[in-house]
Amino acid sequence: MAMTLLFLGFLVLMLLGSPLGVALGLAGTLAIGEAGLGILSVPTNVYAGIAKYPLLAIPVFILAGLIFERAGVAKQIVTFASSIVGSKNGGLAVVAILVCMVMGGISGSGPADAAAVATVMIPSMRKAGYPSPFSASVIAAAAATAILIPPSVAFIIYSVLVPQASVPALFAAGLFPGILAGLSLVVPTVWLSRKHGFGLADAGPRPPFWASLKGAVWGLLAPVIILGGLRAGIFTPTEAAVVAVFYGFAVGVFVYRTLTWRMVYDVLAEAAEMSAVVLLIIALASVFAWAGSTMGAFDRVAAAAVAATGNEITVLLLMNLALLGLGMLLDAVSIFLILLPLLTPIMTAFQWDPVWFGVMLTTNLAIGQFTPPMAVNLMVTTRVAGISMESTVRWVLWMVAAMVGALALIVAFPEISLWLPRRLGYV
Repeated sequence: MAMTLLFLGFLVLMLLGSPLGVALGLAGTLAIGEAGLGILSVPTNVYAGIAKYPLLAIPVFILAGLIFERAGVAKQIVTFASSIVGSKNGGLAVVAILVCMVMGGISGSGPADAAAVATVMIPSMRKAGYPSPFSASVIAAAAATAILIPPSVAFIIYSVLVPQASVPALFAAGLFPGILAGLSLVVPTVWLSRKHGFGLADAGPRPPFWASLKGAVWGLLAPVIILGGLRAGIFTPTEAAVVAVFYGFAVGVFVYRTLTWRMVYDVLAEAAEMSAVVLLIIALASVFAWAGSTMGAFDRVAAAAVAATGNEITVLLLMNLALLGLGMLLDAVSIFLILLPLLTPIMTAFQWDPVWFGVMLTTNLAIGQFTPPMAVNLMVTTRVAGISMESTVRWVLWMVAAMVGALALIVAFPEISLWLPRRLGYV
């Protein structure tokens, strides 16, 4: 009865439109009460769910991403990327992809990345002859690499839920898959631009390389400082987030001089609100996870799934298809909190590497960030462009297909993810 309450209660609450955190916490509480596990375990697990050192990095990385966005770093990097790519057919679209990848190495958040780049790039691409739906699709897809390219908020949450995978190992493992995912988008972007004649009005002169590099160097140094400091052992991932905040503040106030004290206050308030939502969901989800693991519910479901197929490749294929489908409906954090308690026993049963498994899951969720109907990145870029999400479907499906190809390579060749963390001694 308790297990029925846990799963059925969660589904009923979600169908009734309850917020995810409420559905997880209330279903877990009902199951705990029915199983007689002690109602005092609820507040204990709510506190224990967020009283974890790695989670301190989440609000600080969110703050760092917002500071860099408001400081105008994206605009400087766009100018620099344009000086490299030049004004050619499809050039601005490629610039948008490259800038999203660099900004992803700062913010760690897809929607933040999409907002920063779309604000700068969509007006420029519109003037150059790119249809707004195409531009919004390209930027939304490229911004999804932010949760793969370190630092990644998704990887931090995964490391808390799957302690076998450390944050440094996940950060290192996500670098090459993130670059692969970003570069895979270049192929359909360039092909579609040339086929339809997009960007033929890119006519402006190429920005001077050295002058644009001088303007962009402060933004380009951010991921170098973050990742270099982590590798050198100068600071932990949480401390790296704090360093990123102070570095972004210094760049915005003293170098670019675009951040006012009023803007700093607004950024702090927005970061606090975003962080509170994420951490509240994590806290309530811990009640659901503790109830399921204590009653053995997750192990039973996993054992049934393995016994139903008995084939590793079949399970892997079905899992990826399910994640792609769920990624269209829920955000990455929600899917991690709901599914990881169920998927971790399956990972253990097949002896899959937890670091590679985390990268595979996150790549699926990255694709979901720009796949309608609930594509969070696409919501951001279409809002900036002032268009409907329906108008992007004919373009965004090409981007989905390209990144699914990158996902297939990551699944088939685990060394794409594991080579770097092994070289660095993290796994």
